[in-house]
Amino acid sequence: MSRTRDLPVFPISPDPVRPGVSPDVAPVHHEFDTRGDEDGPRIALVTLGCDKNTVDSERMMAALVGHGARVSSDVDDAEVVIVNTCGFIQSAKEQSIETILEACSLKEDGDLRAVVAVGCLVQRHGDELSQEIPEVDLFLGLTDLPTLVPELRARGLLPDESEVIPLMERPLRLLSTETRHTSYLKISEGCDHTCAFCAIPLMRGLHRSQPVEELVREAAGLHAAGVQEINIVSQDTTWYGRDLRRHDREAPLLPDLLRALVSGTDVPWYRLFYMYPSGITRELVDLLASETRILPYLDMPIQHGSDRILTLMRRPERRETILERVGWLREAIPGLTLRTTVIVGFPGETDEDFREMLELLDEVQFERVGAFTYSIEQGTRAAELPDHVPKDLMDDRHEELMEVQRSISFERNSAFIGDEVTVLIDQTVTDDPEFVAVGRTVGQAADVDGVTHLAGSGDWAPGDFVRSRVVEAHDYDLSAQILGPTLPSENA
Repeated sequence: MSRTRDLPVFPISPDPVRPGVSPDVAPVHHEFDTRGDEDGPRIALVTLGCDKNTVDSERMMAALVGHGARVSSDVDDAEVVIVNTCGFIQSAKEQSIETILEACSLKEDGDLRAVVAVGCLVQRHGDELSQEIPEVDLFLGLTDLPTLVPELRARGLLPDESEVIPLMERPLRLLSTETRHTSYLKISEGCDHTCAFCAIPLMRGLHRSQPVEELVREAAGLHAAGVQEINIVSQDTTWYGRDLRRHDREAPLLPDLLRALVSGTDVPWYRLFYMYPSGITRELVDLLASETRILPYLDMPIQHGSDRILTLMRRPERRETILERVGWLREAIPGLTLRTTVIVGFPGETDEDFREMLELLDEVQFERVGAFTYSIEQGTRAAELPDHVPKDLMDDRHEELMEVQRSISFERNSAFIGDEVTVLIDQTVTDDPEFVAVGRTVGQAADVDGVTHLAGSGDWAPGDFVRSRVVEAHDYDLSAQILGPTLPSENA
Protein backbone atom coordinates (compact mmCIF):
# COMPACT_ATOMS: atom_id res chain seq x y z
CA MET A 1 0.00 0.00 0.00
CA SER A 2 1.28 3.46 -0.80
CA ARG A 3 1.55 6.15 1.83
CA THR A 4 -0.88 8.98 1.21
CA ARG A 5 0.86 11.45 3.51
CA ASP A 6 3.84 11.67 5.81
CA LEU A 7 3.13 11.13 9.49
CA PRO A 8 5.92 11.97 11.93
CA VAL A 9 4.05 10.15 14.66
CA PHE A 10 7.05 8.80 16.59
CA PRO A 11 10.70 7.85 15.96
CA ILE A 12 11.12 4.81 13.76
CA SER A 13 14.24 2.68 13.98
CA PRO A 14 16.25 1.35 11.04
CA ASP A 15 14.87 -1.77 9.43
CA PRO A 16 16.84 -4.93 10.29
CA VAL A 17 18.11 -7.23 7.56
CA ARG A 18 15.88 -10.32 7.58
CA PRO A 19 17.19 -13.14 5.41
CA GLY A 20 15.12 -15.66 7.32
CA VAL A 21 11.92 -15.33 9.26
CA SER A 22 11.49 -15.38 13.01
CA PRO A 23 8.16 -16.19 14.62
CA ASP A 24 8.73 -13.05 16.69
CA VAL A 25 8.48 -10.80 13.65
CA ALA A 26 6.96 -12.98 10.95
CA PRO A 27 4.63 -10.75 8.91
CA VAL A 28 1.01 -11.82 8.76
CA HIS A 29 -1.57 -10.53 6.30
CA HIS A 30 -4.02 -13.32 5.57
CA GLU A 31 -6.82 -13.29 3.03
CA PHE A 32 -9.92 -15.17 4.14
CA ASP A 33 -13.50 -15.60 2.98
CA THR A 34 -16.64 -14.14 4.48
CA ARG A 35 -17.82 -15.69 7.75
CA GLY A 36 -20.99 -15.01 9.70
CA ASP A 37 -24.51 -13.70 9.12
CA GLU A 38 -25.13 -12.91 5.43
CA ASP A 39 -27.36 -10.03 6.48
CA GLY A 40 -25.01 -8.70 9.15
CA PRO A 41 -22.81 -5.60 8.87
CA ARG A 42 -19.77 -6.21 6.66
CA ILE A 43 -16.56 -5.97 8.72
CA ALA A 44 -13.09 -6.36 7.21
CA LEU A 45 -10.30 -7.46 9.55
CA VAL A 46 -6.67 -6.91 8.50
CA THR A 47 -3.98 -8.57 10.62
CA LEU A 48 -0.40 -7.34 10.67
CA GLY A 49 2.45 -8.69 12.77
CA CYS A 50 3.24 -11.98 14.48
CA ASP A 51 1.41 -15.21 15.19
CA LYS A 52 0.18 -13.81 18.50
CA ASN A 53 -1.62 -11.08 16.57
CA THR A 54 -3.18 -13.79 14.42
CA VAL A 55 -4.63 -15.40 17.54
CA ASP A 56 -5.97 -12.04 18.74
CA SER A 57 -7.62 -11.43 15.35
CA GLU A 58 -9.19 -14.88 15.24
CA ARG A 59 -10.68 -14.27 18.68
CA MET A 60 -12.02 -10.91 17.50
CA MET A 61 -13.54 -12.59 14.44
CA ALA A 62 -15.37 -15.10 16.60
CA ALA A 63 -16.71 -12.34 18.85
CA LEU A 64 -17.86 -10.23 15.90
CA VAL A 65 -19.58 -13.13 14.14
CA GLY A 66 -21.15 -14.13 17.44
CA HIS A 67 -22.66 -10.66 17.64
CA GLY A 68 -24.20 -10.68 14.20
CA ALA A 69 -21.42 -9.43 11.91
CA ARG A 70 -20.20 -10.74 8.58
CA VAL A 71 -16.37 -10.79 8.72
CA SER A 72 -13.82 -11.11 5.91
CA SER A 73 -10.52 -9.62 4.75
CA ASP A 74 -12.19 -7.72 1.87
CA VAL A 75 -11.73 -4.02 2.69
CA ASP A 76 -13.27 -2.85 -0.60
CA ASP A 77 -16.74 -4.11 0.27
CA ALA A 78 -16.64 -3.37 4.00
CA GLU A 79 -18.75 -1.11 6.14
CA VAL A 80 -16.17 -1.27 8.92
CA VAL A 81 -12.42 -1.90 8.61
CA ILE A 82 -10.47 -3.11 11.65
CA VAL A 83 -6.66 -3.00 11.43
CA ASN A 84 -4.83 -5.14 13.99
CA THR A 85 -1.51 -3.30 14.11
CA CYS A 86 2.06 -4.34 14.88
CA GLY A 87 4.59 -2.08 16.59
CA PHE A 88 7.60 -4.39 16.85
CA ILE A 89 10.00 -3.14 14.18
CA GLN A 90 10.21 -0.23 11.77
CA SER A 91 8.77 -1.93 8.71
CA ALA A 92 5.84 -3.27 10.75
CA LYS A 93 5.11 0.19 12.17
CA GLU A 94 5.16 1.76 8.71
CA GLN A 95 2.97 -0.97 7.26
CA SER A 96 0.47 -0.51 10.07
CA ILE A 97 0.25 3.26 9.51
CA GLU A 98 -0.03 2.87 5.76
CA THR A 99 -2.78 0.27 6.12
CA ILE A 100 -4.73 2.55 8.45
CA LEU A 101 -4.37 5.48 6.05
CA GLU A 102 -5.43 3.36 3.10
CA ALA A 103 -8.54 2.30 4.98
CA CYS A 104 -9.33 5.91 5.90
CA SER A 105 -9.10 6.91 2.24
CA LEU A 106 -11.91 4.46 1.45
CA LYS A 107 -14.29 6.46 3.64
CA GLU A 108 -14.35 9.18 1.01
CA ASP A 109 -16.37 6.99 -1.32
CA GLY A 110 -18.12 3.67 -1.06
CA ASP A 111 -19.95 2.16 1.89
CA LEU A 112 -17.19 2.34 4.51
CA ARG A 113 -18.64 3.86 7.66
CA ALA A 114 -15.82 3.44 10.18
CA VAL A 115 -12.13 2.61 10.59
CA VAL A 116 -10.91 0.97 13.79
CA ALA A 117 -7.25 0.57 14.76
CA VAL A 118 -6.36 -1.95 17.46
CA GLY A 119 -3.38 -3.86 18.80
CA CYS A 120 0.26 -3.33 19.71
CA LEU A 121 0.99 -0.06 17.91
CA VAL A 122 -2.15 1.50 19.36
CA GLN A 123 -1.32 0.21 22.84
CA ARG A 124 2.03 1.98 22.77
CA HIS A 125 1.32 5.05 20.62
CA GLY A 126 -2.44 5.51 20.84
CA ASP A 127 -2.32 9.15 21.89
CA GLU A 128 0.02 10.14 19.06
CA LEU A 129 -1.98 8.17 16.51
CA SER A 130 -5.30 9.68 17.56
CA GLN A 131 -3.86 13.18 17.14
CA GLU A 132 -2.23 12.48 13.79
CA ILE A 133 -5.02 10.39 12.21
CA PRO A 134 -8.34 11.85 13.42
CA GLU A 135 -10.12 10.08 10.56
CA VAL A 136 -9.91 6.86 12.59
CA ASP A 137 -13.18 6.35 14.43
CA LEU A 138 -11.91 4.15 17.24
CA PHE A 139 -8.51 3.27 18.73
CA LEU A 140 -8.27 0.26 21.05
CA GLY A 141 -5.03 -0.99 22.58
CA LEU A 142 -4.49 -4.58 23.62
CA THR A 143 -5.96 -4.01 27.06
CA ASP A 144 -9.08 -2.47 25.49
CA LEU A 145 -9.88 -5.30 23.06
CA PRO A 146 -12.65 -6.76 25.28
CA THR A 147 -14.58 -3.52 24.68
CA LEU A 148 -14.57 -3.87 20.88
CA VAL A 149 -18.10 -5.28 20.58
CA PRO A 150 -19.81 -2.78 22.93
CA GLU A 151 -17.91 0.11 21.31
CA LEU A 152 -19.08 -0.93 17.84
CA ARG A 153 -22.62 -1.49 19.05
CA ALA A 154 -22.67 1.96 20.69
CA ARG A 155 -21.83 3.43 17.29
CA GLY A 156 -24.59 1.50 15.57
CA LEU A 157 -22.10 -0.70 13.74
CA LEU A 158 -23.31 -4.01 15.21
CA PRO A 159 -26.84 -5.35 15.78
CA ASP A 160 -28.40 -5.12 19.21
CA GLU A 161 -28.28 -7.87 21.81
CA SER A 162 -31.36 -9.65 20.43
CA GLU A 163 -29.35 -10.94 17.46
CA VAL A 164 -26.45 -12.35 19.48
CA ILE A 165 -25.55 -16.03 19.11
CA PRO A 166 -25.77 -17.78 22.52
CA LEU A 167 -22.37 -17.91 24.25
CA MET A 168 -22.09 -21.71 24.34
CA GLU A 169 -22.72 -21.91 20.59
CA ARG A 170 -19.90 -19.54 19.67
CA PRO A 171 -16.40 -20.77 18.76
CA LEU A 172 -13.53 -19.16 20.66
CA ARG A 173 -11.79 -18.45 17.36
CA LEU A 174 -12.40 -18.47 13.62
CA LEU A 175 -9.41 -19.59 11.58
CA SER A 176 -8.01 -17.03 9.17
CA THR A 177 -4.84 -18.62 7.79
CA GLU A 178 -4.61 -20.19 4.35
CA THR A 179 -3.35 -23.47 5.84
CA ARG A 180 -6.14 -24.11 8.29
CA HIS A 181 -4.74 -27.46 9.36
CA THR A 182 -2.02 -25.63 11.31
CA SER A 183 -2.70 -22.95 13.88
CA TYR A 184 -1.46 -21.25 17.06
CA LEU A 185 -2.37 -21.48 20.72
CA LYS A 186 -1.31 -18.42 22.72
CA ILE A 187 -0.95 -19.66 26.29
CA SER A 188 -0.02 -16.38 27.96
CA GLU A 189 0.21 -12.66 27.37
CA GLY A 190 3.01 -10.21 28.15
CA CYS A 191 6.50 -10.80 29.52
CA ASP A 192 8.28 -10.40 32.87
CA HIS A 193 11.76 -10.28 31.34
CA THR A 194 13.51 -6.97 30.86
CA CYS A 195 15.65 -7.67 27.78
CA ALA A 196 17.38 -4.42 26.83
CA PHE A 197 16.51 -4.60 23.14
CA CYS A 198 12.82 -5.52 23.43
CA ALA A 199 9.76 -3.27 23.56
CA ILE A 200 7.21 -6.08 23.93
CA PRO A 201 6.57 -5.49 27.68
CA LEU A 202 5.89 -1.83 26.85
CA MET A 203 3.08 -2.99 24.55
CA ARG A 204 1.80 -6.25 26.02
CA GLY A 205 2.57 -5.72 29.71
CA LEU A 206 3.71 -8.26 32.29
CA HIS A 207 3.24 -12.01 31.97
CA ARG A 208 -0.31 -13.35 32.43
CA SER A 209 -1.08 -17.05 31.97
CA GLN A 210 -4.34 -18.27 30.45
CA PRO A 211 -6.26 -20.86 32.54
CA VAL A 212 -5.55 -24.47 31.59
CA GLU A 213 -9.21 -25.36 31.07
CA GLU A 214 -9.70 -22.45 28.64
CA LEU A 215 -6.63 -23.47 26.63
CA VAL A 216 -7.73 -27.10 26.44
CA ARG A 217 -11.17 -26.01 25.25
CA GLU A 218 -9.60 -23.72 22.65
CA ALA A 219 -7.25 -26.43 21.39
CA ALA A 220 -10.12 -28.93 21.17
CA GLY A 221 -12.13 -26.39 19.20
CA LEU A 222 -9.26 -25.84 16.80
CA HIS A 223 -8.96 -29.58 16.21
CA ALA A 224 -12.72 -29.84 15.62
CA ALA A 225 -12.28 -27.14 12.97
CA GLY A 226 -9.68 -29.26 11.15
CA VAL A 227 -6.40 -28.21 12.79
CA GLN A 228 -3.85 -31.03 12.83
CA GLU A 229 -0.88 -29.08 14.17
CA ILE A 230 -0.94 -26.53 17.02
CA ASN A 231 2.02 -24.25 17.59
CA ILE A 232 2.21 -23.22 21.24
CA VAL A 233 3.32 -19.59 21.51
CA SER A 234 3.80 -16.80 24.05
CA GLN A 235 6.59 -14.34 24.87
CA ASP A 236 8.35 -16.94 27.04
CA THR A 237 6.53 -20.26 26.92
CA THR A 238 8.60 -21.76 29.76
CA TRP A 239 7.24 -19.03 32.06
CA TYR A 240 3.70 -20.42 31.89
CA GLY A 241 2.02 -20.57 35.30
CA ARG A 242 4.71 -18.78 37.27
CA ASP A 243 2.46 -15.77 37.75
CA LEU A 244 -0.26 -18.10 39.06
CA ARG A 245 2.20 -19.67 41.52
CA ARG A 246 2.55 -16.34 43.30
CA HIS A 247 -0.99 -16.82 44.60
CA ASP A 248 -1.31 -20.61 44.53
CA ARG A 249 1.61 -22.96 45.17
CA GLU A 250 -0.27 -25.76 43.43
CA ALA A 251 -1.02 -23.76 40.26
CA PRO A 252 -0.15 -25.59 37.01
CA LEU A 253 3.13 -24.95 35.21
CA LEU A 254 4.04 -25.69 31.59
CA PRO A 255 4.42 -29.49 31.99
CA ASP A 256 0.97 -29.60 33.62
CA LEU A 257 -0.54 -27.61 30.75
CA LEU A 258 1.08 -29.86 28.14
CA ARG A 259 -0.24 -33.00 29.84
CA ALA A 260 -3.71 -31.46 29.97
CA LEU A 261 -3.58 -30.59 26.28
CA VAL A 262 -2.47 -34.08 25.30
CA SER A 263 -5.03 -35.86 27.49
CA GLY A 264 -7.87 -33.43 26.80
CA THR A 265 -7.62 -33.23 22.99
CA ASP A 266 -6.89 -35.40 19.96
CA VAL A 267 -4.58 -32.88 18.25
CA PRO A 268 -1.90 -34.99 16.49
CA TRP A 269 0.98 -32.49 16.61
CA TYR A 270 1.93 -29.93 19.24
CA ARG A 271 4.98 -27.76 18.55
CA LEU A 272 6.73 -25.53 21.12
CA PHE A 273 8.00 -22.01 20.43
CA TYR A 274 9.77 -19.30 22.50
CA MET A 275 11.31 -21.69 25.02
CA TYR A 276 13.89 -19.66 26.94
CA PRO A 277 16.83 -21.94 27.91
CA SER A 278 16.74 -20.83 31.55
CA GLY A 279 13.15 -22.04 31.90
CA ILE A 280 13.71 -25.54 30.52
CA THR A 281 13.54 -28.04 33.40
CA ARG A 282 14.38 -31.72 33.71
CA GLU A 283 10.68 -32.47 34.15
CA LEU A 284 9.91 -30.71 30.89
CA VAL A 285 12.68 -32.53 29.02
CA ASP A 286 11.43 -35.91 30.30
CA LEU A 287 7.90 -35.05 29.17
CA LEU A 288 9.06 -34.05 25.69
CA ALA A 289 11.04 -37.29 25.44
CA SER A 290 8.06 -39.47 26.40
CA GLU A 291 5.11 -37.83 24.63
CA THR A 292 5.08 -38.43 20.87
CA ARG A 293 2.33 -35.87 20.16
CA ILE A 294 4.65 -33.11 21.41
CA LEU A 295 7.03 -32.93 18.49
CA PRO A 296 10.79 -33.38 18.86
CA TYR A 297 11.22 -29.74 17.88
CA LEU A 298 12.06 -26.79 20.09
CA ASP A 299 12.32 -23.10 19.32
CA MET A 300 14.86 -21.83 21.89
CA PRO A 301 15.89 -18.18 21.38
CA ILE A 302 19.38 -17.45 22.73
CA GLN A 303 19.98 -14.03 21.04
CA HIS A 304 23.79 -14.22 21.41
CA GLY A 305 26.74 -16.43 22.30
CA SER A 306 28.92 -13.98 24.24
CA ASP A 307 28.34 -13.74 27.98
CA ARG A 308 29.38 -10.09 27.89
CA ILE A 309 26.72 -9.26 25.31
CA LEU A 310 24.11 -11.46 26.99
CA THR A 311 24.72 -9.44 30.16
CA LEU A 312 24.30 -6.16 28.28
CA MET A 313 21.14 -7.58 26.72
CA ARG A 314 19.81 -8.42 30.21
CA ARG A 315 19.06 -11.94 29.08
CA PRO A 316 18.11 -14.45 31.82
CA GLU A 317 20.76 -17.03 30.82
CA ARG A 318 24.44 -17.27 29.92
CA ARG A 319 26.48 -19.52 27.64
CA GLU A 320 26.88 -22.23 30.29
CA THR A 321 23.11 -22.51 30.79
CA ILE A 322 22.48 -22.66 27.05
CA LEU A 323 24.97 -25.50 26.61
CA GLU A 324 23.63 -27.36 29.64
CA ARG A 325 20.02 -27.25 28.41
CA VAL A 326 21.03 -28.27 24.90
CA GLY A 327 22.92 -31.21 26.40
CA TRP A 328 19.83 -32.32 28.35
CA LEU A 329 17.64 -32.08 25.26
CA ARG A 330 19.98 -33.77 22.77
CA GLU A 331 20.64 -36.64 25.17
CA ALA A 332 16.98 -37.28 25.99
CA ILE A 333 15.31 -36.70 22.61
CA PRO A 334 16.78 -38.52 19.59
CA GLY A 335 16.20 -36.69 16.32
CA LEU A 336 15.48 -33.38 18.06
CA THR A 337 15.35 -30.26 15.88
CA LEU A 338 16.52 -27.10 17.63
CA ARG A 339 15.68 -23.64 16.33
CA THR A 340 17.03 -20.36 17.67
CA THR A 341 17.21 -16.65 16.95
CA VAL A 342 20.22 -14.37 17.39
CA ILE A 343 20.87 -10.65 17.09
CA VAL A 344 23.95 -9.40 15.26
CA GLY A 345 25.42 -5.98 16.03
CA PHE A 346 24.00 -5.31 19.49
CA PRO A 347 25.54 -2.09 20.88
CA GLY A 348 29.08 -2.76 22.06
CA GLU A 349 29.47 -6.02 20.12
CA THR A 350 33.15 -6.52 19.28
CA ASP A 351 34.78 -8.86 16.79
CA GLU A 352 35.59 -11.16 19.71
CA ASP A 353 31.95 -11.19 20.86
CA PHE A 354 30.82 -12.03 17.35
CA ARG A 355 33.38 -14.87 17.13
CA GLU A 356 32.06 -16.28 20.39
CA MET A 357 28.58 -16.37 18.90
CA LEU A 358 29.84 -18.20 15.80
CA GLU A 359 31.68 -20.68 18.03
CA LEU A 360 28.53 -21.37 20.04
CA LEU A 361 26.46 -21.94 16.89
CA ASP A 362 29.12 -24.33 15.63
CA GLU A 363 29.20 -26.19 18.94
CA VAL A 364 25.43 -26.52 19.35
CA GLN A 365 24.69 -27.16 15.66
CA PHE A 366 21.21 -25.64 15.68
CA GLU A 367 19.25 -27.04 12.75
CA ARG A 368 17.44 -23.71 12.27
CA VAL A 369 18.68 -20.17 12.96
CA GLY A 370 16.98 -16.84 12.39
CA ALA A 371 19.54 -14.01 12.51
CA PHE A 372 18.74 -10.31 12.58
CA THR A 373 20.79 -7.16 12.69
CA TYR A 374 20.13 -5.03 15.76
CA SER A 375 17.36 -2.48 15.42
CA ILE A 376 16.91 0.46 17.79
CA GLU A 377 13.56 0.36 19.57
CA GLN A 378 12.32 3.56 21.15
CA GLY A 379 12.05 3.41 24.94
CA THR A 380 14.32 0.39 25.42
CA ARG A 381 17.50 0.33 27.51
CA ALA A 382 19.59 -0.70 24.51
CA ALA A 383 18.67 2.47 22.66
CA GLU A 384 20.61 4.45 25.27
CA LEU A 385 23.73 2.26 25.19
CA PRO A 386 26.98 3.59 23.70
CA ASP A 387 29.07 2.04 20.91
CA HIS A 388 26.38 1.27 18.36
CA VAL A 389 27.75 -0.92 15.59
CA PRO A 390 27.84 0.64 12.10
CA LYS A 391 25.26 -0.78 9.71
CA ASP A 392 27.84 -1.93 7.16
CA LEU A 393 29.67 -3.91 9.82
CA MET A 394 26.42 -5.42 11.10
CA ASP A 395 25.53 -6.46 7.57
CA ASP A 396 28.95 -8.06 7.02
CA ARG A 397 28.71 -10.01 10.26
CA HIS A 398 25.17 -11.05 9.45
CA GLU A 399 26.21 -12.37 6.05
CA GLU A 400 29.11 -14.31 7.58
CA LEU A 401 26.89 -15.84 10.25
CA MET A 402 24.27 -16.93 7.73
CA GLU A 403 26.94 -18.52 5.58
CA VAL A 404 28.14 -20.53 8.58
CA GLN A 405 24.57 -21.56 9.40
CA ARG A 406 23.79 -22.42 5.78
CA SER A 407 26.57 -24.99 5.89
CA ILE A 408 25.30 -26.42 9.18
CA SER A 409 21.74 -26.60 7.90
CA PHE A 410 22.77 -28.37 4.70
CA GLU A 411 24.82 -30.91 6.63
CA ARG A 412 21.96 -31.61 9.04
CA ASN A 413 19.48 -31.92 6.15
CA SER A 414 21.79 -34.24 4.23
CA ALA A 415 21.71 -36.71 7.11
CA PHE A 416 18.03 -37.36 6.28
CA ILE A 417 18.69 -38.67 2.76
CA GLY A 418 17.33 -42.21 2.57
CA ASP A 419 15.27 -41.89 5.75
CA GLU A 420 11.53 -42.42 5.92
CA VAL A 421 9.72 -39.45 7.46
CA THR A 422 6.19 -38.34 8.23
CA VAL A 423 5.16 -35.24 6.28
CA LEU A 424 2.15 -33.01 6.90
CA ILE A 425 0.91 -31.72 3.54
CA ASP A 426 0.39 -27.95 3.36
CA GLN A 427 -0.63 -27.62 -0.27
CA THR A 428 -1.02 -29.68 -3.40
CA VAL A 429 0.77 -28.78 -6.65
CA THR A 430 -0.85 -28.99 -10.07
CA ASP A 431 1.54 -27.03 -12.28
CA ASP A 432 4.82 -28.84 -11.55
CA PRO A 433 5.67 -32.02 -13.48
CA GLU A 434 8.06 -33.17 -10.75
CA PHE A 435 6.21 -32.55 -7.47
CA VAL A 436 2.61 -33.16 -6.40
CA ALA A 437 2.61 -31.46 -3.00
CA VAL A 438 4.55 -29.37 -0.50
CA GLY A 439 4.61 -30.22 3.17
CA ARG A 440 6.69 -30.27 6.31
CA THR A 441 8.37 -32.87 8.50
CA VAL A 442 8.31 -32.68 12.27
CA GLY A 443 11.55 -30.69 11.98
CA GLN A 444 10.03 -27.97 9.78
CA ALA A 445 7.72 -25.38 11.34
CA ALA A 446 5.24 -23.45 9.21
CA ASP A 447 6.36 -20.11 7.77
CA VAL A 448 9.71 -19.96 9.57
CA ASP A 449 11.57 -23.07 8.34
CA GLY A 450 12.14 -24.88 5.07
CA VAL A 451 9.65 -27.24 3.43
CA THR A 452 9.61 -30.71 1.90
CA HIS A 453 8.76 -31.02 -1.81
CA LEU A 454 6.87 -34.26 -2.43
CA ALA A 455 6.93 -36.39 -5.57
CA GLY A 456 4.74 -39.39 -6.24
CA SER A 457 1.11 -40.17 -6.92
CA GLY A 458 -2.15 -40.30 -5.04
CA ASP A 459 -5.06 -38.07 -4.13
CA TRP A 460 -3.80 -35.85 -1.32
CA ALA A 461 -5.16 -32.76 0.41
CA PRO A 462 -3.80 -30.15 2.83
CA GLY A 463 -3.81 -31.63 6.33
CA ASP A 464 -3.03 -35.18 5.19
CA PHE A 465 -0.10 -37.05 6.74
CA VAL A 466 2.04 -39.09 4.35
CA ARG A 467 4.97 -41.42 4.80
CA SER A 468 7.83 -40.37 2.53
CA ARG A 469 11.47 -41.16 1.80
CA VAL A 470 13.91 -38.26 1.62
CA VAL A 471 15.77 -38.34 -1.70
CA GLU A 472 17.51 -34.97 -1.82
CA ALA A 473 18.67 -32.25 0.59
CA HIS A 474 19.12 -28.54 0.06
CA ASP A 475 20.29 -25.71 2.30
CA TYR A 476 16.89 -25.39 3.94
CA ASP A 477 14.45 -27.65 2.04
CA LEU A 478 14.11 -31.38 1.43
CA SER A 479 12.78 -33.41 -1.49
CA ALA A 480 11.00 -36.70 -0.81
CA GLN A 481 9.08 -39.50 -2.49
CA ILE A 482 5.62 -40.27 -1.13
CA LEU A 483 5.28 -43.89 0.00
CA GLY A 484 1.68 -43.73 1.17
CA PRO A 485 -0.61 -42.47 3.93
CA THR A 486 0.52 -42.70 7.54
CA LEU A 487 -0.61 -42.03 11.07
CA PRO A 488 0.40 -38.62 12.48
CA SER A 489 1.78 -40.36 15.59
CA GLU A 490 4.60 -41.77 13.48
CA ASN A 491 6.81 -38.74 14.06
CA ALA A 492 9.93 -40.06 12.36
